[in-house]
Amino acid sequence: MRRRRAVTAALTAPFLLAAAAPAPPAEDPAAAAQALAARLVARADARDAHRHLVAFQRIADANGGNRAAGTPGADASTAYVRDSLRRAGYRVTSVPFAFTYAETLAEKLRLTAPDAAPRDVGVKLMTYTVSTPEGGLTAPLAALPARGDDTPGCEPSDYAAHAVKGKVALVPRGACSFAEKQRAAAGAGAAAVLIANTEDGPLHGTLGDPSAAVIPAGGVTREDGEALSAAAERAGKAGDTAGATVTLDLRERRERRTAHNVIAETRGGDPARTVMLGAHLDSVTEGPGINDNASGSAGLLEVALELARAEQRPAHRVRFAWWGAEEFGLLGSTEYVGGLSAEERGRIRLYLNFDMIASPNHALFVYDGDDSDGLGAGPGPAGSAQLEHRITAFLDRRGLPHLGTDFTGRSDYGPFVEAGIPSGGTFTGAEEAKSEQAAALFGGEAGKPYDPCYHQACDDLDNIARPAFEANIDVIADAVGTYTHDLASLTAPAPAPAAATSAPAPVPATTGGGLRPGHAGVDR
Repeated sequence: MRRRRAVTAALTAPFLLAAAAPAPPAEDPAAAAQALAARLVARADARDAHRHLVAFQRIADANGGNRAAGTPGADASTAYVRDSLRRAGYRVTSVPFAFTYAETLAEKLRLTAPDAAPRDVGVKLMTYTVSTPEGGLTAPLAALPARGDDTPGCEPSDYAAHAVKGKVALVPRGACSFAEKQRAAAGAGAAAVLIANTEDGPLHGTLGDPSAAVIPAGGVTREDGEALSAAAERAGKAGDTAGATVTLDLRERRERRTAHNVIAETRGGDPARTVMLGAHLDSVTEGPGINDNASGSAGLLEVALELARAEQRPAHRVRFAWWGAEEFGLLGSTEYVGGLSAEERGRIRLYLNFDMIASPNHALFVYDGDDSDGLGAGPGPAGSAQLEHRITAFLDRRGLPHLGTDFTGRSDYGPFVEAGIPSGGTFTGAEEAKSEQAAALFGGEAGKPYDPCYHQACDDLDNIARPAFEANIDVIADAVGTYTHDLASLTAPAPAPAAATSAPAPVPATTGGGLRPGHAGVDR
């Protein structure tokens, strides 16, 4: 792989000239797109992008171990990306917006059952939860069954047969947002709600907005959820009037802070035909966020720098975004899309999202724009099928297997999909257990998380799979090179979905990041 020179004034000067001279119509846009895509794929690589990962790790190390929105680590990350792009010749804006920062103060859960000694159970608060009193609240435990309901805990009627008034309600994850579950439980009189994961690992979540909070809400692992449910059931069968009780202590500190979106665009190219790509820049407070999502941020930055070196006269405006406060509920991308006029939205011809692109136990997931998997949210806006096909065709040419993943709304494509903008992108898996099908296609270990350090302190430089990182950087480079000159494929007839040869793999719902973010999807 070729090592590139540092960005210099001599390299960026031709790029800056594009502002004064609009690109002439290309005689053959397809040929220009193919040539630029090949050039960017050859030049943008994981070894060069790794230097950005190192920079983000150093920023986290110098700022309390994280790069969370509203913290000095996030501000330093914003400055790093902004300054790199300005030196390369982009028109760059760092757009501030206010949000409610939340920091965990207490996460404790203790189970007391008549037939066993009291024991502590792991619990994670839902961001923006109502806090319990200091020291917690103690109440009987009422468990909704994990089977027999397609929408468990989502509707008031789900609680009618379980007498949850004044109790802590335990409900399975799935089918509706965390905010909706805690609202339904509160409507039935529950004192608090615990949501049990349906996958291995802890359940990190958010209610999406402080105004959604009604009662204390937390998440527990699938294993602990089953144990809590069993304890409640045993006590009920034994006719013990005291039943199983829990002491729940969930508290967080909140304050208004400022986050930033970094928006960079080429100085040339037709603004009425804007191509947009994005990745969230912030981490969670628990760790440095190198896979989630320094990986997407670094891959996008490296391709943007290569585009500045390779193309002086883009046919279309190319806009890159590094989103702030994604981990608090897609706040940066939601703020951005919500602030666009109808005319401005119409100028954005496509949006591609790259969130967690180097998971250690990875698969290569492509957003299912045509709904060929037949799972979840359905197809994306018109043009999304063509975006998916372009990515999968590129991976096919390189002999790389891939699977579809649903538009669940758990990452920054969510607001763009809601606005009707063709959307797509890639993802390598978060806290979900790797399926047998994915292990057969990509290697790694079935039954283990795609990212075992998801939303943890160990999401550091050792938590990166270089082959996945390289493959996804190539996807970004190919897309940027192609759509800089040629958008014809977006309006071409969509290829017929390939016939499924086996049952689809369980579809991970992306993050950024993962469960804590979420806008339009199941979990928030």
